Amino acid sequence: MSSERVAQPSDGLLAATRQEQQQQQRPHDDVAFEDVTDSNFVYEFGGPVGAASMIVGFPLLMAYQFLCVYDNKGHFLLPSSLGDLAPWAARMAARYWEIAYPSWAGIKIYLGFTFFMVALAYICPGPIVYGYKMPSLNGERLAYHCNALWSWWIAVITSLVLHFTGLFRLTEIIDNLGPIMTVAMLWSFLLSGAVYAATVMWGKKHRASGNFVYDFFMGVCLNPRIGSLDLKMFTELRVPWPVLFFISLSCAIKQYEQLGYVTPESAFMVLAHWLYSNACNKGEECVPTTWDIFYELESWYLLFWNLAGVPFSYCYSSIYLLKNGPMNFSIGWNALCYTLLLTGYYFWDTGNAQRNRFRMFWNNTLLARNAFPQLPKSFIKDAKYLQTAHGNKLLIDGWFAYARKPHYTADLVMSLSWGLISGFGSFFPYFYLTFFTIVLVHRVGRDDARCARKYGADWNNYMRVVPSKFIPYIF
Repeated sequence: MSSERVAQPSDGLLAATRQEQQQQQRPHDDVAFEDVTDSNFVYEFGGPVGAASMIVGFPLLMAYQFLCVYDNKGHFLLPSSLGDLAPWAARMAARYWEIAYPSWAGIKIYLGFTFFMVALAYICPGPIVYGYKMPSLNGERLAYHCNALWSWWIAVITSLVLHFTGLFRLTEIIDNLGPIMTVAMLWSFLLSGAVYAATVMWGKKHRASGNFVYDFFMGVCLNPRIGSLDLKMFTELRVPWPVLFFISLSCAIKQYEQLGYVTPESAFMVLAHWLYSNACNKGEECVPTTWDIFYELESWYLLFWNLAGVPFSYCYSSIYLLKNGPMNFSIGWNALCYTLLLTGYYFWDTGNAQRNRFRMFWNNTLLARNAFPQLPKSFIKDAKYLQTAHGNKLLIDGWFAYARKPHYTADLVMSLSWGLISGFGSFFPYFYLTFFTIVLVHRVGRDDARCARKYGADWNNYMRVVPSKFIPYIF
């Protein structure tokens, strides 16, 4: 599947980069501590009220959208009048429970897959990659067993074997999608509560506000682990995107059973979700230096969206195409969508690789890897950067010479293509684009505020050098 070699913190430079960087000294202590104990506490997401609203609102939103797409072919379900609101809500709740109650089939499929991936995380081979120095651990670098690529391919191959032998038909996923989604939501609440309770019990809270609802939403645990299994890494990579892929694959197989063939639009969604899931798992070694891992706390909002929100909210295009196909779009329209997808994917994959491999290079953890596909421009030799007084280096080369978040823009282009391939008959295939735009704009604001506190005048200088956030010379 891949060949790899990793430089651990004590190893120094990779041989391939030693000669290229021989004029640059990279002492081991040059990598500054990442500030994960920020004392400048501020409420985010609207504080406790906003947190409570999202804890209640997001599951209700997912249930509503599921009924609209899965049960009503992508059309909005609305009350006939304000006076009908309460009876309408009761009917909606009854219908949801009828088709999406947490059945035994839903439990077996979702938790069976989850624990299968847990087992693979413990036993599969893979390199050990070290993260940043952690102030909360007195400068220790946590080790991450990066075997997600093996887990991903074993899961894909196993699923196909089960399907073609008849032991588990992949169409059972779409046939039981409602129960599976409900189980995923319940499981995310249970796991969030367990992480919160264990962290409080062990007295290892981080950045806690003292408000239970807000702390449950934002999290108080920085590095939850069960032996060698890092919970944040696992739930970010090994459940959401593979589950999303299998939902799309299930829709395509179901369509084949109904029509005798798979439409170009449904094949597009299988490709799109395969590319995304494969990229996340093949690039796992880059994740320890990302904000989600070194700064964000394991929280309800991370667990809920990784375990339930991502796979069951980003799949609407696949379901819509199954329920409403064949679409019979023109070859030109489909070609445009495929072009947008592949172009967006290239800049997204290489942008993430440029940023994270730059960090890994200076963190002495750069990994030489041949996982498929390795794209041109994924690593910048002799990359230009701004040195900060804090000790960190800010990349101003490659795609990051033109915008501070070019990989976000590429991500949004891909999400746009996921909607366009479904046409304009429903809003729900565009939910991902709409929601993701809000999330990324908000996240950039959070990141700018945190970096301004952290780097001070150096951050102002960086924004002068790279003034655009998303689109070069425009925004």
